[in-house]
Amino acid sequence: MRKVLAAAVAAGAALMATMTTALACGGLVAPDGDVRLSKATTFVAWHDGVEHYVTSFAYAGSAADVGWIVPLPAVPSSISAAGRWTLQRLEREFAPPEPLDFAANTAAKAAGGVVVEQVQVEALDVTVLKGSGTQVVDWCIHNGFLLPPEAKDHLLTYAQGSPVFMAAKYNTSAAQQRGLLDGDGVPLLITMRTPQLWVPLEVLANDDSRVVADLFLLTDTQLHTAPPPSVVDGVLRGSSVDGARGFSVAGQERMTSSLHDDLAGDRNMAWVPESGYLTYLALNADSSDVTYDLGVGGDATIRLASFGTAPSRAAGTPGLAGQSNMLVSALALVLVAAGGYAVWRRSRLTMSTGSTSPPTSMPSTREKK
Repeated sequence: MRKVLAAAVAAGAALMATMTTALACGGLVAPDGDVRLSKATTFVAWHDGVEHYVTSFAYAGSAADVGWIVPLPAVPSSISAAGRWTLQRLEREFAPPEPLDFAANTAAKAAGGVVVEQVQVEALDVTVLKGSGTQVVDWCIHNGFLLPPEAKDHLLTYAQGSPVFMAAKYNTSAAQQRGLLDGDGVPLLITMRTPQLWVPLEVLANDDSRVVADLFLLTDTQLHTAPPPSVVDGVLRGSSVDGARGFSVAGQERMTSSLHDDLAGDRNMAWVPESGYLTYLALNADSSDVTYDLGVGGDATIRLASFGTAPSRAAGTPGLAGQSNMLVSALALVLVAAGGYAVWRRSRLTMSTGSTSPPTSMPSTREKK
């Protein structure tokens, strides 16, 4: 299932691929399947419990309507148009590698999830939902979102961690009337109160493609990755984030006055703080490896947790990648210990026989039955 980065705190993403009619919740949706996601870029700033989330999804294709639905860590306090050049300015700062209209048809039906808010931002019609996984699924079905079994399962899993979702429909006809071309996106600003920074990365994964994402995080203090549990594990991880394949810290810098002036001077972006640290995370991995979300706790440590973990717990829960590397590390230590015992045993035998040649037979260390 094609999925699109969205929700809480994130950064940016670039994901290229052809859409199919089976695509739905958590991703770009087109009724006839001839629309693809060209690029999704996201910037999130977290300060004193308030998260500002800026995102833009670009499309390519000729379908009349496309849409997506993604999990959120909290109910937004406001949704509005974001800056016109903010995301492009951030991309230029780090020079990352290249990699829906409800009113036009019928009003959103109330069946299923509880509609908290509806707002139109340029060519995007956004609905905030809050309810159980089953309620959200019912709402999607009654409001024109295609839900294959995989999409339904992901919604139900994410709902276990947070009951809040954001659904949007992008009307390409309205976009063309506004002069938007293929590849253009609508920059969206979502403001929420959250206990910590959280990014649902698993929503980017697609079963048969790679996930290529650029994530920009702006925080008060400098972020760092979790220390490896052992020297062996540290060697295995290298520069990866929490041991995840293809996920690393690609850049980090303090907020500069020139960058702040550029960002804060954009439309609706006066909230950008004058100080802080920007962290650029690069993700380039197989979809099968991206089974986690990202969280940052009060200790400024970037951690990964299995997707569906509650946002408030994500920063303190070791992710699947970390758990697997810990297992490999443990096995490596067992092998080292076994090798050390073999060397010690051999040296003892050599000393007892007075010979440097290997013994013709080794006494068994197994207990006789």
